[in-house]
Amino acid sequence: MIGRHMLEELQSQPAVWRRVLSEVLPEYAGLLPAPGERVQVLGCGSSWFMAQAYAAAREQEGLGETDAFTPTEAPRSRSYDRVVLISRSGTTSEAVDVLRSLPEGVPTVAVVGDPDSHLARRVAHAVPLPFADERSVVQTRFATAALFLLLGSLGADRLGLDRAVADTRDLLEELDPDAGIAGGPAGKPLDEQLLTAEQFTFLGSGWCLGPAHEAALKMRESCQAWTESYPSMEYRHGPIAIAGPDRVTWQFGAAPAGLAEQVRGTGARFENCDRHPLAELVRVHAAALIRAGRHGLDPDHPRSLSRSVILDDQTPEGTNGTV
Repeated sequence: MIGRHMLEELQSQPAVWRRVLSEVLPEYAGLLPAPGERVQVLGCGSSWFMAQAYAAAREQEGLGETDAFTPTEAPRSRSYDRVVLISRSGTTSEAVDVLRSLPEGVPTVAVVGDPDSHLARRVAHAVPLPFADERSVVQTRFATAALFLLLGSLGADRLGLDRAVADTRDLLEELDPDAGIAGGPAGKPLDEQLLTAEQFTFLGSGWCLGPAHEAALKMRESCQAWTESYPSMEYRHGPIAIAGPDRVTWQFGAAPAGLAEQVRGTGARFENCDRHPLAELVRVHAAALIRAGRHGLDPDHPRSLSRSVILDDQTPEGTNGTV
């Protein structure tokens, strides 16, 4: 079956999240940023979007200045009390290389899928999530598990993480991505319009912007869909021009006043529900998987992508350029 690994991995997310909160967070909470620390969070691809979400949530909760960058764009002139890196493989060239440029003595901690990876060995501390690692090239559960860990360190109650687990379990009970791939009826949360739309724009504000960016990336990677993503309030500053019939504007979290009506006025569908934003991201995972299957695409092995970007001239010692 096309996308078998991605299917298994997206369905496992509630159990993975529970394990993060019950096992990993209590053991490693002391390594994660403390209130008041000035923090830099680094990641590539999905990990960058999770870094953005965590940074926004941490500042929103008043716990300290937090910046999120890709490693190559991180400013070298700023000082931080702690640097957090997120990397599924622990071998991505940019993530490993940035360690050389950090000031000596700055505590570093990596959230990694592979505890034996080069990055895990190079940082001061590693928080391993091997049970969240994936066989699919397209990330689902590692990215969300890493974000669950980081958001959980801010306080699970404040950010509704228990609700995220419950909402996702309920969602997955209603969905049947396997049937959708085989051509059968999709579950109620994914009607035909969402599975056939020509174009998607994902929106979010605050910490929900990171998941909106991630949703757009998942659609592009998995099923080669035409997707864009923006801060919610920026959408009317130009990007709304793309809205129209057979297109979807998908809001993560609360929508700005008047936006739904304005989008619907273009003929586009405005999608916004009261599920937790991370449950809504799983819904996008399922839509991407079903759309990929309908087009004969394999999200476990999407074109031009691999599990880790390792540049030929920066292959870490101890690896052969593959994961």
